[in-house]
Amino acid sequence: MLPLDKLKNYVPDAVLDQIPDCADKFAIDSPLRLAHFLAQCAHESMEFKALEENLNYSADGLKKVFPKYFPDDLADSYARQPEKIASRVYASRMGNGDEASKEGYKYRGRGYIQLTGKDNYRAFASAIGDDVVTNPDWVKTKYPLLSAAWFWNNKALNSLADGGASDDAVTKITKKVNGGTLGLDDRISHFKKYYALLT
Repeated sequence: MLPLDKLKNYVPDAVLDQIPDCADKFAIDSPLRLAHFLAQCAHESMEFKALEENLNYSADGLKKVFPKYFPDDLADSYARQPEKIASRVYASRMGNGDEASKEGYKYRGRGYIQLTGKDNYRAFASAIGDDVVTNPDWVKTKYPLLSAAWFWNNKALNSLADGGASDDAVTKITKKVNGGTLGLDDRISHFKKYYALLT
């Protein structure tokens, strides 16, 4: 049994309420696994506040973040229009249709570790037996932590979490979650805090 009461005041109640389901479905069921999992979620979602990808970029922001999608002056006609931006950037990949289909926006990142792309929504829907493909906002409203737990399970991160409480273990997990080591210090400090509370 995880001592979830010890996380009270450090993790929002709405998140604590979702942990038993995640522990049960995806075996995030030891203090070590849970501390690693929550550390990544907390960092990725800005302390469990951001439940959806922020795509409100300026033209300069688009050129910096997505240079290959916005060559020359194309960014000017997309700036500050999240639906248009996501529809272009995520078009024709991850199971999404072309830009005109707007599926890039429909299946934009949601949840505490952003679930992105129609293929991932489809796979998550099938894992939990609920139709988030038709109702993509449910990832944000009903399953923000469970979708993160599904991603965690998909990347086999429990086995990395079982590797211990070292900074090295957090680094390995961060590379799988982030693709690099962005925000590593913050992730490590979250991990240490949660692990100390849980043990």
